[in-house]
Amino acid sequence: MGRKATPGLFKRGDVWHIQKTISGSRIRQSTGTSSLAEAEEILAGLTEEIRRTRVYGFRPSRTFTEAATKYLNESTKATLEQDAYEIAARLKKFIGDMPLDRINMETMKPYIAHRKAQGVKKRTINHGLQIVRHILNLAAGEWFDENGLTWLAVAPKIKFIPVDDKREPYPLSWDEQDRLFAELPDYLAKMALFTVNTGCRKAEVISLRWEWERPYPALQTSVFVIPAHMVKNRKDRLVVLNRTAKAVVEEMRGIHPEYVFTHEGKPLANMYGRAWRKAREKAGLTVERVHDLKHTYGRRLRAVGVSEEDRKDLLGHKSGRSMTTHYSMAEIATLISLSNRVCSDERHKTDTVVYLEKKNRRATGG
Repeated sequence: MGRKATPGLFKRGDVWHIQKTISGSRIRQSTGTSSLAEAEEILAGLTEEIRRTRVYGFRPSRTFTEAATKYLNESTKATLEQDAYEIAARLKKFIGDMPLDRINMETMKPYIAHRKAQGVKKRTINHGLQIVRHILNLAAGEWFDENGLTWLAVAPKIKFIPVDDKREPYPLSWDEQDRLFAELPDYLAKMALFTVNTGCRKAEVISLRWEWERPYPALQTSVFVIPAHMVKNRKDRLVVLNRTAKAVVEEMRGIHPEYVFTHEGKPLANMYGRAWRKAREKAGLTVERVHDLKHTYGRRLRAVGVSEEDRKDLLGHKSGRSMTTHYSMAEIATLISLSNRVCSDERHKTDTVVYLEKKNRRATGG
């Protein structure tokens, strides 16, 4: 007959679990082992850690995964879904189990080298570093435990790598758009068509929800108002629908109860994935980013004479007007009319600007 387990340990299946209150701290967790001796060592270690915390103000060691989970659960950042993807798909592989106080530029080198080997732009690598730096700063300055201690005593300095490979925006001609969209899978082609006709950012399209739609029966249309916490400039974003964007929305209506754009019943984590890159290669284009669709919309608006102030409103940029979403029905009708100028049946009016920009870029080596 085996010896009796230490109080606070019980076995569920083949694995020992801890269920105990130590100095007022309630512990409920698995030890991850079927060995009683190992489980007792883990319990003893937790007990000592809690005691040291109570007596000496000792900070328990926390991993990047623990901190990243807290960040994702509490943040309202507009690009949170992109951050979640970067953490789950890449950062956790390199620093997921690493204690926060061991993360620094030296321990980030394998992540940086891996991303460089993948051929991604340095600005993209810096996005991952920015996520890590932000989480470490939160752990050192804003997150406190039950003893009033921050999760991290001091946040190590995470530096961005110099960006010397920045690429200029690549607005698409109509021919290039046709070639690219023809190679995209249907779900992605619809998202791209909506983007190039509204100027929304990638994160705004991915997260677009039906609850943000506002009907305007008198205009026989609707608009979307994206809440400020989902927008880069932290202002509510009015999205008007020209004829093409409205048609896309109507195609998507009724498919999903919450999100406008989905794939196989779920919202996408990222538009710029394997399907996008494969379509770009088949179309023989150098366009790299979904963000180029936003630039395409802006260039086309300029080509048909839309004023800078109206372009800012249509693109969701900060404007000199008092409140970007407080428009009268007449103003919304005007913005829709302006946006209609860049629908596909008006294509002959917009390609000149794009062509001249690309010609000048080739001439200057840009």
